[in-house]
Amino acid sequence: MICPTETNHTSFVFNVGRRAGNTDLFSVCREISVPWQNMHIVSAKFFADGKVETMVKIAPSLLSCDFLRMGEEIDEIERAGAEYLHLDVMDGVFVPNFSFGFPIISAAKKRSKMVFDAHLMIARPELYAERMIDAGADIVCAHLEALKDPVAFCKLVRAKGARAGLGLRPRTPASALFPFLPYVDLVLEMTVEPGFGGQKLIPETLGKITELRREIDRQGLAVEVEADGGINAETAAAVRDAGADILVAGSAVFKGTDKAANIRALRG
Repeated sequence: MICPTETNHTSFVFNVGRRAGNTDLFSVCREISVPWQNMHIVSAKFFADGKVETMVKIAPSLLSCDFLRMGEEIDEIERAGAEYLHLDVMDGVFVPNFSFGFPIISAAKKRSKMVFDAHLMIARPELYAERMIDAGADIVCAHLEALKDPVAFCKLVRAKGARAGLGLRPRTPASALFPFLPYVDLVLEMTVEPGFGGQKLIPETLGKITELRREIDRQGLAVEVEADGGINAETAAAVRDAGADILVAGSAVFKGTDKAANIRALRG
């Protein structure tokens, strides 16, 4: 159920299936013309074969697509049921690698209705957050390690109508995020060192996901936990069990021709 805050007096109930469609609060609010800031998630679960299951969202990383076929690849993963499109933005400073920026994001946005999830692996992310939203990002997540004032960053993003996220490197303790949880809509745990794809999941990061989930629940907050790195059909179950709501995956989604099967394997 999605219940209103004091600024909105209507309640909405929706069931979500294992298929393409708007399965997140942000998209639902956009469709019914209610500001997402005025809504609070009580529960968001879907029903399949008479069972109630927690909804896990899949966020394919655009960095793993075939850029000669970017438009077609975006169409394919959206039809296959992906809810988010994960945008790994790197500057060669915060991480030792480069990726893409505003023009690619703007072009992709014209192609898709998925939630655009921008992961800023850059120095001084507060300088680029507004332009990232203007380019099409629905979520802007920066690393706690890159921010001088995490609260100001989150307020800036929310003021522009987007959702704010904070991320952690594997070695940063989960507790470092606890004071900032009331200001975020999403927390991102890197399950590999940021900067490169194709790495193996670091098992120790699973405990951090659980810590974040427990603290979010203890504070009574509607904050999603996203996990990114080394997630595939073999590791996804452990990440889900640890408490992740969103799984970021690159080659595990884009490989082969049956992307719907790849996504089903990640959902479990």
